[in-house]
Amino acid sequence: MLNDDLKSISKRFTGKGVFPYQMAFTLLLPFRNLFLSPKTLIERLDLNRNHTVLEIGPGPGYFSLAVAKALSQGVLYLFDIQQEMLNYARQRLERRSQSNVQYYQASGANFPFEDNVFDRIFLVTVLGEVENRETYIREMARTLKNDGFVSVSELKGDPDRLTENELTALFQAAGFECCRKYETFWGLTINYKKKGYGGTDGA
Repeated sequence: MLNDDLKSISKRFTGKGVFPYQMAFTLLLPFRNLFLSPKTLIERLDLNRNHTVLEIGPGPGYFSLAVAKALSQGVLYLFDIQQEMLNYARQRLERRSQSNVQYYQASGANFPFEDNVFDRIFLVTVLGEVENRETYIREMARTLKNDGFVSVSELKGDPDRLTENELTALFQAAGFECCRKYETFWGLTINYKKKGYGGTDGA
């Protein structure tokens, strides 16, 4: 049984699918800055200190701490399908006395939030792990403010990585359009706003 569990964890760690919470510590290794640092992500999110922000799939909170600190008068919501990941992130942020964070665990079929709540929604190497992507994106559209945007980052080396064309097709089908794109050797970040609305684009 133990060997089977270890094999399953190893397969999910190196292959496609939801990242195993047992390996969460690897998501905090400093080399991740090479691909996308918290500082760079915050610049791409164009945050205001009083924004209300949703992070989907925060893992152990690699980006969460820096984002929460940037929201000195705002709130960061962490949303994950794995309670163990949320527990890890909560412990990490509470150890650093970060109190403007709320934690939600759910399947993703229906986000546990009201309509038009968030100024920003962001995901980093998460959407490719999601089976019901269309449902997730519809829920993002429902909970995002009309002048906000969704920011999606995909990085090299991720077995679940989605291409720019795949992302754009998914978001256009849900009524979004690209308002800003950042691309480097290591990956890309695309910000999507609701069509017909002047979502800020970080320019």
